[in-house]
Amino acid sequence: MELDGAPLDLNDLAALALTNYGHFTTMRIDHQRVRGLSLHLKRLAHDCRLLFDADLDVDRIRYLARRAVTGGTASCMVRITVFDPALEVGHPGAAAQPHVLVTTRPAPALPLPPLRVQSVAYRRNMPAVKHVGLFDTLRYRRAAQLNGFDDVLFTDAASFVSEGATWNIGFFDGNQVIWPDADCLLGVTVELLRRTHKRAVTAPVDRAALLGMQAAFATNAAVGVRAIAAVDDRELANDHPIVETLRREYLDIPGEPL
Repeated sequence: MELDGAPLDLNDLAALALTNYGHFTTMRIDHQRVRGLSLHLKRLAHDCRLLFDADLDVDRIRYLARRAVTGGTASCMVRITVFDPALEVGHPGAAAQPHVLVTTRPAPALPLPPLRVQSVAYRRNMPAVKHVGLFDTLRYRRAAQLNGFDDVLFTDAASFVSEGATWNIGFFDGNQVIWPDADCLLGVTVELLRRTHKRAVTAPVDRAALLGMQAAFATNAAVGVRAIAAVDDRELANDHPIVETLRREYLDIPGEPL
């Protein structure tokens, strides 16, 4: 855990925890390479400009991430969080000087078991920005787990599917992959799969449409492609060949050198 390449001062971490204003991206690093690295960096630069009205040096981001994983294991997760330790709750309009927090954790072994998810009507604040405001997301995830599910799936008020708590969702109707046309955070993994898997469309998907789906899957940088075994009481094939096809296509995408 380093802030701007130096050991973290707990006072700086307290500022992030208490103010809770910033943005981040999470990358899986395998042998010093990242699938979609340029997209992660583009996201960070975009969100920094939007939240802090400041430019972000993406080459420095690469250096700080590389520094954090040098000499580490072959695979790990790296989270890059951008925030201003000097930002005060009473004066968020002050000129910002964003800093870069780099944290690491072990990467999960793949593939992970299928998910069972519970749907709930909820739209994240500023869904197109990967910001640190995770309270509602975690509250709904907790509620789903207390109800016996693994995670939560968000829909709008009309029951059209948008995204998972920290992942995107896709469906297979027997003919093509369907990405929900919804107001959500479009993940790097989805963008990469859209470029790779051509037999796909983007269209609205409501809960009634689930009856016509043969499979569903979750995607994010940590897990790649993960089967979804059920949405509420709708059971889905957790071993459908499309999931393995997409997983293989994603893993075949070459990583960019960190």
